[in-house]
Amino acid sequence: MSAVLCIGEALIDMFCTDFNRPLQQGENFVKKAGGAPANVAAAIVAMGGKASLAAKVGVDPFGKFLRETIASYGVDIQHILSSPDHFTTLAFVSLLDQGERDFYFSRGADGQYDVSAVERIDLAKYAVVHFGSATAFLPGPLQTTYAHLFHKAITNNLFVSFDPNYRQLLFPNNTEYFIESCWKYFPHADFIKVSEEEACMLTRQTTSLAAATEFRKNGAQLFAITLGKEGTLFSHPDGFLQVPSIPIQPIDTTGAGDAFVGAVLYQIAKENFKRGQSPSIQEFEKIIATANKVAAKTCEHLGAMESFKHLNLMERESKS
Repeated sequence: MSAVLCIGEALIDMFCTDFNRPLQQGENFVKKAGGAPANVAAAIVAMGGKASLAAKVGVDPFGKFLRETIASYGVDIQHILSSPDHFTTLAFVSLLDQGERDFYFSRGADGQYDVSAVERIDLAKYAVVHFGSATAFLPGPLQTTYAHLFHKAITNNLFVSFDPNYRQLLFPNNTEYFIESCWKYFPHADFIKVSEEEACMLTRQTTSLAAATEFRKNGAQLFAITLGKEGTLFSHPDGFLQVPSIPIQPIDTTGAGDAFVGAVLYQIAKENFKRGQSPSIQEFEKIIATANKVAAKTCEHLGAMESFKHLNLMERESKS
């Protein structure tokens, strides 16, 4: 099986255990390993795949915790660097009704991942590179490094996945900049994942189908618009499909999108698909259906990475 390289933030999710209270009312917190690219890598490995994470943490107890935790999930951490000058990035999370969340970010070391670190990565070891960082378009070395690796992955003919992971809190007064940044990536990615809210914002449309049509007009071909309990609207060069999800009682939606992406990329890497080589629409319908199931089941557990412990069982069930 081919390996997947994920780049972006590894951070600490500080979960408020006072359920259904916004952060300003919360009093009790527990730390969990997080960060969208880290979650995707952990999901891939949990399903039986191979993944590496390129990220930066601090030389502090939280950074050490992240390295140990991510490694314990089987993710290759040789490209996770430690900064002596910046504290590990923190994300405070409070769970509200129906698994929704209240977020606050305290950014630190993740933004310091620089181009020289990418130059030390042997891309010949990977078939897929995933770009899913919520912080990659913020100022700092990571912004340049992200673009550099994207170009390098394409040049090396690797399968490229992109998930913008929009967080309104990170761009409270500069959404247009975020949109413009994303459109530099969309036409060149082999696979794109966006939520319904992201799709409408990025295309300035009001429905998922209108957004999907706009994506197609502007060069994106293979992409998934996740619709929550309604499943996924999937675009393939041969047409659109709406792939249903499964009914659940959500506890925490944190990491569901990352689990979805991880499940898709696990299957892509497993079949060793190359850049520009798309599975048939029938094959991809099965891939998306599995990813929907993985994402839904993740919502039945608290925390992203810890919820992935069931994924290897799901993979075994899919073979039976």
